[in-house]
Amino acid sequence: MTTDLNQQTFADFIGTGLVLIDFWAPWCGPCRVQGPILDKVAEAVPALKIGKVNVDENHELATQYNVSTIPYLVIFKNGEKVTDFVGMRQADVLVEAINKLP
Repeated sequence: MTTDLNQQTFADFIGTGLVLIDFWAPWCGPCRVQGPILDKVAEAVPALKIGKVNVDENHELATQYNVSTIPYLVIFKNGEKVTDFVGMRQADVLVEAINKLP
């Protein structure tokens, strides 16, 4: 399950635990494909929270994280960015990256 985020809810959402953020837009074909893949990642990593940020509606967040290409995926651990991915990624790649985190 994913949570739609905005400027007001973002910081609290990423503040604790393991979080994957998907920067996306509704007009982006690869972004629409990435969504169901993230559902598979959530099933594989139950402790993971997944949030989505619509870059068209949240320019400030997109700018803050230097989003120039979408989908752009960022993994946070306790509020700190630990890794990111530019472009669509398959579930196994994301799960492997998450499992390698300290």
